[in-house]
Amino acid sequence: MGELAATAADIAGIAAQHAAAGEEGRRLAAPVVDALRDAGLFRLCVPAALGGMEVHPSVLVDCVEAVARGDGAAGWCLMIGATSGAAAAHLPAEGAVEVYADPAGITGGVFAPNGTATPAGGGIRVSGRWAWGSGSQHCDWLMVGCLTGDGHRLALLPAAEVEIVDTWWSMGLRGTGSHDLAVDDRFVPERRLADLGGPPTFDSPLYAFPVMGLLAVGVSAVALGIARHALDDLVALAGAKVPTMTARRLAERSAVQADVARTEALLRAGRAFLDDAIGEAWDAAAGSGAIGPQERAALRLAATSAARWAADAIDLVHGAAGGTAVQERASTLGRCFRDAHTVTQHIMVGAPSYDAVGRVLLGLDDGAAL
Repeated sequence: MGELAATAADIAGIAAQHAAAGEEGRRLAAPVVDALRDAGLFRLCVPAALGGMEVHPSVLVDCVEAVARGDGAAGWCLMIGATSGAAAAHLPAEGAVEVYADPAGITGGVFAPNGTATPAGGGIRVSGRWAWGSGSQHCDWLMVGCLTGDGHRLALLPAAEVEIVDTWWSMGLRGTGSHDLAVDDRFVPERRLADLGGPPTFDSPLYAFPVMGLLAVGVSAVALGIARHALDDLVALAGAKVPTMTARRLAERSAVQADVARTEALLRAGRAFLDDAIGEAWDAAAGSGAIGPQERAALRLAATSAARWAADAIDLVHGAAGGTAVQERASTLGRCFRDAHTVTQHIMVGAPSYDAVGRVLLGLDDGAAL
């Protein structure tokens, strides 16, 4: 385990301690935010030239998975804050310094181009409303997607200029505080408009890596971490629990033994596929500065599969645990179940991803949708 991943694993303990409070309060608890910020983990994808870590994507996966093993919501918020750092490489230099030079700054927001943008002198005026603003309550800067005359842009605004609309009454990942964001006719200067479709302003394989691919592997890392937490809980439970009307511990039942083995296989397969796809994409980015349709398709397929296999693994664990799994004060398996199945609804790992990947593999598409 690398140094950053070891730090993330330490923070997972803090996240686990505050997970119930985060779920009840529908936002990430302050001690968890502080620990992630102080360790610099929100800056995993910020360019080194701006004081960020500019890590290999596999390190991002290691760290997000480790934190999510403590609490899925904490892993999710880390994933959002960390991947948002990659937007720095698509801003004009002056704007990148303004937003990302502060080592304590946290960014987040929504990529979806749901906003309207009206040209104004030296920039645009933005209005709109965006769902899924994860972690927005602890961010210093928030980005929102808009369609301009030049295409899809991310407008970065100080968090004080964005209204957080209380909408996050969710089945799972409640601690992420993924409320709606609203902006009413705010001016955003050109220097704070990021163009994800254009060439990056920092020369690094990380920024040749597709931003949406980075987001997808981060989402899948959250799912893998949640599933590891669930398996940890089952192993601990199985060693002690003697089910009603039996004389043997849960661990001694052959059906439970088989479920634990299947769960381990699903999680290892998901992580191995993810690592393989990341490695191929990274090699392409480092070699030619570009990632082709096949590598993009493999990234999305690996991320989608890993997230869905993690949810399947939790189904096995949840079933093997018996009635304990539904008792919130006796087990965290209920939260793991809800969180993992909420992850699978994200657009980056949703069922339509298979259609998009299939089109590429069949030669029907150039991969632009990925």
